[in-house]
Amino acid sequence: MHYKRPKADVVIVGLGWSGSTMAEELTRAGLNVVAIERGAWRETSTSFPTTRNPDELSGSIRKEILQAPVTETYTVRNKPGETALPLRKYHNLTLGNNVGGAGTHWAGASWRWQPFDHQPYTRIMERYGAKQLVDGLILQDWGVTYDDLEPFYDRFEKIAGTSGTAGVINGVKQPGGNPFEGSRTSPYPTPALERTRANILFAEATTRLGYTPFPVPSAMIGAPYTNALGINLAPCTYCGYCQLYGCGNWSKSSPNICILPVLMQRPNFTVVTESEVVRINTTPDKKTATSVTFVDSDGNIGEQPADIVIVATFTLDNTRLLLLSGIGTPYDAVSGEGVVGRAFTFQTLSWAFMFFENEYLNPFMNTGALATQIDDFNGDNFDHTGLGFIGGAGIQSLCNQGLPIGMSGLVPEGSPKWGKGWKQAFQKAYQNYAQIQGQGTSFAHREQFMDLDPTYKDKFGQPLLRITYDYNENDRRSGRFIRDKCAEIAKEMGAREVTGVSLADQPYSGYTPWDSSHVQGGVVMGENPKTSVQNRYQQNWDIPNLFVIGASSFPNNAGYNPTAAVGATTLWTAKAITDLYLKNPGPLVRL
Repeated sequence: MHYKRPKADVVIVGLGWSGSTMAEELTRAGLNVVAIERGAWRETSTSFPTTRNPDELSGSIRKEILQAPVTETYTVRNKPGETALPLRKYHNLTLGNNVGGAGTHWAGASWRWQPFDHQPYTRIMERYGAKQLVDGLILQDWGVTYDDLEPFYDRFEKIAGTSGTAGVINGVKQPGGNPFEGSRTSPYPTPALERTRANILFAEATTRLGYTPFPVPSAMIGAPYTNALGINLAPCTYCGYCQLYGCGNWSKSSPNICILPVLMQRPNFTVVTESEVVRINTTPDKKTATSVTFVDSDGNIGEQPADIVIVATFTLDNTRLLLLSGIGTPYDAVSGEGVVGRAFTFQTLSWAFMFFENEYLNPFMNTGALATQIDDFNGDNFDHTGLGFIGGAGIQSLCNQGLPIGMSGLVPEGSPKWGKGWKQAFQKAYQNYAQIQGQGTSFAHREQFMDLDPTYKDKFGQPLLRITYDYNENDRRSGRFIRDKCAEIAKEMGAREVTGVSLADQPYSGYTPWDSSHVQGGVVMGENPKTSVQNRYQQNWDIPNLFVIGASSFPNNAGYNPTAAVGATTLWTAKAITDLYLKNPGPLVRL
């Protein structure tokens, strides 16, 4: 059956962090908003009740909260010319399968990206010149600066109740915070989380080495807090069931906790769940978006007309939906022409895994983003002269892992594989294992891109998204540099056994253990239609009533998690829609 819903002012595709944040802003401005979400409805009090013990088997092992590959997957190859194959098992890209998206089960690291991360081209050219770039690297500014976004980072933190210790307020450095962060206008809404024993050892070691440790800003609430929308949030209890779990304690900020309770009370908001948008419809001249077509849970085909279309799905799905809809010119890696699917980036992770001799680290008491970090080697915070790469990583003592099944394989090299010997080894290793993560930057390359797969199709007969990606030479050089720094710190902490690893030293795979889930680009914002799909307001250059929001807009990845940057850019675009576009519908940037 085909049917057509009543026309809305705005249709939003996807109701994760970016979609729900946008919906809250636009409904508060009086617009009639319809959101269409592929996943199911999840209510904090009934889906994640505190009366039910968290279950590691269903959460971490069976991954029941994630979107299964059978729902949608991607094909991957390392180089152009290779045949891409589909990811048929759960992989490192941990997509959500519900209202709230990945924001329901995320780990909760809540970073403001640095001023450099928003203007990497300008900053690198000013400091080093083009000679610093490896062959084929794509480097471009966003068209919007950190100073432009600062009020929106601030607003997002006050919606999320972010915990942390400010490093720079109104240009003045603050004790205990990150001295490299962009200047803030206010402190974090809630105080930093308590430190673990491993965090303390890391802070002491990095201080001795001359670096500046600080607590990682977190979505785990540091104290009782009423957020900017009037919702009461509770302090974190360090139960350890955060990443891959929903929080029923109202202690981990998520769309389900921080926004949806308010949004669902508004009569000018409607959400349609378990319905997948398969196409953005336009006028024949492709100058105006008119509606979206979706398939509902009964297999019926619906159409939602709207004056404004906002796409707010996962990074990869934003790109795929534009390609399926024939909007914009697909990127061609041979000619370098085209923009949709261009400037795809991942993340460059390095590690130091370590065992102490007789510590008592008590990893069971942890939470999602419980970490102490140094930014001395992140972004452009240090002199890269002679190093042969740009970027770097935030280096952190990460204590988000203490669940017994997940840690059962973490025993020193040479330990017995079963029986009493293994039990004794695991008992000791559980209290003596720790890790240092280097969460690195990633810059796009001309051979890293997304397009539609010519072979594999989804259940609706539409092409899957094909990812062509491998680490480039900049990634490999920076990864090794950060690996060595991680190992240096681990030894200074007093670890008995240290293993340093740079994941960029091996070909990219979606199944690599300990790898990132952060991907960016494909529908990037920028200053030039020849190198970007959207202008600085995340507004399509060719279709003024189409906005695509989320990490797909970022032409590079920082040495951070992307969620707070997604929140800030979403709020920036929402304000542009309400203050500028509604008064004068049309291009917000004229060339």
